[in-house]
Amino acid sequence: MQSGTSMSTPDLPTAVDIYDTTLRDGAQLEGISLTVVDKLRIAEQLDLLGVHYIEGGWPGANPKDVEFFERARTDLQLEHSKLVAFGSTRRVNGDANDDSTLANLVASGTEVVCIVGKAWDYHVTEALRTTLDEGVAMVADSIRFLKEKGLTVFFDAEHFFDGYQANPAYSMQVLAGAAEAGADCVVLCDTNGGCLPFDVERIVSEVVTATDTPVGVHFHNDTGCGIANAIAGVRGGATQVQGTINGYGERVGNCDLVPIIANLSLKMGIETIPAGGIASLTAVAHHVAELVNFTVDPQQPYVGTTAFAHKAGLHTSAISRRPDAYEHISPELVGNGTRFLVSEMSGRSTIDLKARQLGLDLDGDTLGAIVETMKVLEHAGYHFEAADASLELLMRAAGGWQQDYFELDSFSVEVGHRSGSGSRAWNEVAVDVKTEATVRISVAGDMCEATGTGNGPVNALDAALREALGDSPPGLDRLQLTDFKVRVLETRKGTGAVTRVLIDTTNGEQTWTTIGVSENIIEASWQALVDSIVYGLLHSEN
Repeated sequence: MQSGTSMSTPDLPTAVDIYDTTLRDGAQLEGISLTVVDKLRIAEQLDLLGVHYIEGGWPGANPKDVEFFERARTDLQLEHSKLVAFGSTRRVNGDANDDSTLANLVASGTEVVCIVGKAWDYHVTEALRTTLDEGVAMVADSIRFLKEKGLTVFFDAEHFFDGYQANPAYSMQVLAGAAEAGADCVVLCDTNGGCLPFDVERIVSEVVTATDTPVGVHFHNDTGCGIANAIAGVRGGATQVQGTINGYGERVGNCDLVPIIANLSLKMGIETIPAGGIASLTAVAHHVAELVNFTVDPQQPYVGTTAFAHKAGLHTSAISRRPDAYEHISPELVGNGTRFLVSEMSGRSTIDLKARQLGLDLDGDTLGAIVETMKVLEHAGYHFEAADASLELLMRAAGGWQQDYFELDSFSVEVGHRSGSGSRAWNEVAVDVKTEATVRISVAGDMCEATGTGNGPVNALDAALREALGDSPPGLDRLQLTDFKVRVLETRKGTGAVTRVLIDTTNGEQTWTTIGVSENIIEASWQALVDSIVYGLLHSEN
């Protein structure tokens, strides 16, 4: 290998391998703590998507990763993906044949391993505190050892882009050592996440031109350019892209594989995952978000709930005739769909579009009545753009539909507060708060009353309502409240102000939002809670 700037630009690759590191790099994001079961379930989703490689973790680094690789042998039945074990090179001045990290990689049972090594001279001399020749030897010895065990070996060249710009000759020497030792792919890592796309394309192009070994790229998103850098890397000739689902990762995250896959496949005509996998991008992105217990980003490109949402207005009639006039792709290609946001500014044409999207056949008078009702409700504090599920129930009710799951007779909530000595650091007083709710409803003409307890009024009301409904409504057990938001309107009224409550609910596959508004926060919460349950039960029938 040699470095230079006068070499020709490589041809654009026709296919790119997708390497997912959500289970390792993604799990380093603050707030994510995956159980072994979580990791297995995420791996199943990645296999469903059709990524080529799933990096499972670092075998031997902790009990969780040890258990994951053990269970993966029996519990994971991968159809499209290959599981990868991750580790590092041998120790400084050590022997690859007697290195515990390399031994754990071999013992993991995977066919593919990926090892990380320093490609920046500054890190070799300052972090490893060894010579540059030893830095190259650590990489080459480790790869040679793993290849002798019959494994496919990827080499992650850590800090490559920073190293290349500081001392290109040494960074290329590290890659040459990896290639000569038999690495199946050398992956150029922007570990600090500080590169920009024009530098990425130039550097990757120079590396690809100088080596016969396949080249991959691994980017972090610290400049907000992670996705653009990955595409620039492919334009430079990279044939493997490493990243995470939804861009999870330490600091501000890794490059997001979801839009990368869509851009490469749909915009650039480069083969990535199977076509069926592309159509499941939205479902998989949302499913993984639920598994890591993170709220789905509504503005995520391609798969977010607002990615193809239009606030109608002047766009409405044009979208109904020619969707491609306002959408850069057909949303169905990635498993998403067009949404029309409606508000008090919406006219009949907007409501009509929304109704037809929902499969409702509403006449002109009904559409007009919905528009007027929305104006009144939004003036009172409702915000239907943020609560599609409540809007759908309102439109169905205007068309004559009535939910027959239950009818409220009454509810009450009791909160008991008792203070005593304890361990609260700021006042040395512990507080025992007990919340109990009683709900009385009519189900198919029979009066049912139930009591539930919870860690707050909404939790207690939810428990009481479910207890009163029993097992009769199919699908009730799948409904789970995932988020609860309160906003105070007209703050000048202080504690007497109107409150708006939004509740997010999921059935494991779909997430929806409902709304309630009242001067009484419990009443507003009840409105949103009831809509969330009714909407979930309605769609469990379909």
